[in-house]
Amino acid sequence: MVVDVFEALLARNAWEKRKLGEIFNVVTDYVANGSFKSLRQRVSTYSNPNFAYMIRLQDASNNWKGPWLYTDQQSYSFLAKTKLNPGDILMSNVGSVGKFFLVPDLDRPMTLAPNAILLRSMTYSTYFLFQLLQTSSMTESINEKTTPGVQQKINKTDLKKIITNVPTLNESSMVGQMLSLLDNLIAATQDKIDALEQAKKALLQRLFDQSWRFKGYSDPWEKRKFKDLVVRVNKTSDDSTIPSVEFEDIISKQGRLNKDVRLKINSKQGIYFEPQDVLFGKLRPYLQNWLFPSFYGRAVGDFWVLRANSSVLSEYLFVLIQSPRFQIVANISSGTKMPRSDWNTVSNTSFPIPVQSEQRKIWQLFNVLDNLIAATQSRLSSLELLKKSLLQDLFI
Repeated sequence: MVVDVFEALLARNAWEKRKLGEIFNVVTDYVANGSFKSLRQRVSTYSNPNFAYMIRLQDASNNWKGPWLYTDQQSYSFLAKTKLNPGDILMSNVGSVGKFFLVPDLDRPMTLAPNAILLRSMTYSTYFLFQLLQTSSMTESINEKTTPGVQQKINKTDLKKIITNVPTLNESSMVGQMLSLLDNLIAATQDKIDALEQAKKALLQRLFDQSWRFKGYSDPWEKRKFKDLVVRVNKTSDDSTIPSVEFEDIISKQGRLNKDVRLKINSKQGIYFEPQDVLFGKLRPYLQNWLFPSFYGRAVGDFWVLRANSSVLSEYLFVLIQSPRFQIVANISSGTKMPRSDWNTVSNTSFPIPVQSEQRKIWQLFNVLDNLIAATQSRLSSLELLKKSLLQDLFI
């Protein structure tokens, strides 16, 4: 398959120019079924389940999870020209013109609602065409045909006139298969990340409410006020020879940097931190910006820099700030537009602390899990980069 893709890249100069109306056998919309009067008289819709779905663009935007609009069997039969099949392409032609969606296989018949265009090809690979329609050159062509105004609009007649380049049927099928495979891999990798994050969430809950314990540990945890566990560092520095860390540098919820901060040029003043200090973003704490650095630096912005005392391991402290109870307390914030965690509330709240050997086991568990999430995220980024590169080379 990979060899075939590169053969397609070499053969791309042979792609021919064709109108969309020639590529798609069906280019139609809701009003193709009859006059506005007949549509009003003969089409009934329901909010409760009925024979068929009336597919709206908002259903696609909601990731096909509902809430749904339904129609009965008689209305469905009247709307024969816009019956939908799995794999059909929908396009927004009013408002957000040029958004495309692939119709999934749902649990009942489907027909098209207003304000969308149905595109169906009996010859070319649907998945290839779906990617083609989302290229920058196609977006430009659609914009040229779009009528400006309060609500932008493009009609199906003008859409059919747009000219694009297409390969042979065999090439389009092969490229479509490859892009479909990549998208399936991307979706499966994202699902794995979601599953790992859910597992981490469950582990945080079960370990910190002590319903799950490591083998060999049964003693109850000691409750200690947070201010008795940490020193809140307030020393500031504007030393540009040490890296700075800002909210924008942190991957939310993952506690990792999204760039090499040593390469940043930043002379802003920040709170000086040392390796194994814990950085907690107190501004909009629900964003979950935290970091466990292995280097000296400056925390620029609304951070707490927390240094563990002798009764708690720094590693455990980093896990503790991610625990459900800490997150609840940290989100009891002051301010509405720019909420910040309240130090007085957090510092006077008691949290459960196990013996240090159990603290270490907890850290080791979550360190392995975080590394697995990071590795899976890296794979996802590589797959997305590969797809982007392929699209740039194929659809030039």
